Amino acid sequence: MGGTRFVGKSLVGKLISQNYDIDIFTRGNKSNPENTNLIKGDRNNIESILKIKDKKYDVIYDISGRELKQTKLLVENVADSFKRYIYVSSAGVYSENYELPLSEDSPLDPQSRHKGKFETENWLIEQKIPFTSFRPTYIYGPGNYNKIENWFFERLLHQKKIPIPGDGALITQLGHVSDLSDVMIKCLNFEKSKNCIYNCSGEKGITIKGLIYMCAEVCGLNKNEISLNKFDFEKLEPKSRKLFPIRLTHYQTDISKIKNDLNWEPKFDLLSGLKDSFFKDYKFKKDNEFDSNSDSILFNS
Repeated sequence: MGGTRFVGKSLVGKLISQNYDIDIFTRGNKSNPENTNLIKGDRNNIESILKIKDKKYDVIYDISGRELKQTKLLVENVADSFKRYIYVSSAGVYSENYELPLSEDSPLDPQSRHKGKFETENWLIEQKIPFTSFRPTYIYGPGNYNKIENWFFERLLHQKKIPIPGDGALITQLGHVSDLSDVMIKCLNFEKSKNCIYNCSGEKGITIKGLIYMCAEVCGLNKNEISLNKFDFEKLEPKSRKLFPIRLTHYQTDISKIKNDLNWEPKFDLLSGLKDSFFKDYKFKKDNEFDSNSDSILFNS
């Protein structure tokens, strides 16, 4: 479910290299990878879902699901032959917490914009559907369509002042897309991973200032060459807070469970991952122009 961009593209490429037979269910807005079968449809539409009603799959990867109703519509109308339903959830389901890093048992936020994710996880458990769910923090890497690392690359290379919340000491955490897609395949070899939920991210947290400086290093800039402009993030209204690409609270998860259960380690540290994203993707974008006028709202807070 999904498979033509970012996480899906990374995952499908690896599955192809391992000789899996792959159907991709998507609206068909992006070109289909070679050696895969495109099933064009809208996952929110029962007529589209019925196109796969009689197909039998060993594994279902759900990358595009955001709401419980989407998963129910799919699972209730596909053959029950699958051995595992692998779901991409989000660490955004957790409540703010004084204790870091956040474990898989940390309190959840019922008002989170990702609440459909944990509602889906709960339903999969209740229905005794064999599943594995991954809760990544910020996913970054080549093909990222969310403005995370590229948000900083753009401003650095255009020599703009970089908005920074307060002293930049808020802790955040990123995980490379290739590490996520690796473990989404690897979990199939571990019976222990069945009916489990895993945090999945990079090994370490980093302060927002540290992230900016690391992005500057990737761009070939000395940190003394860049200009940071502090803004008071505590005074921002909710809508304005979204102008900054990183949540304006501490945000770090514990990945010890996934490491222990699946004998897995992230291959990318943050610096090498940012270089991978910059040199394989951002550097080759045809148009990296952007409108920084919205930054003035942050600067004036």
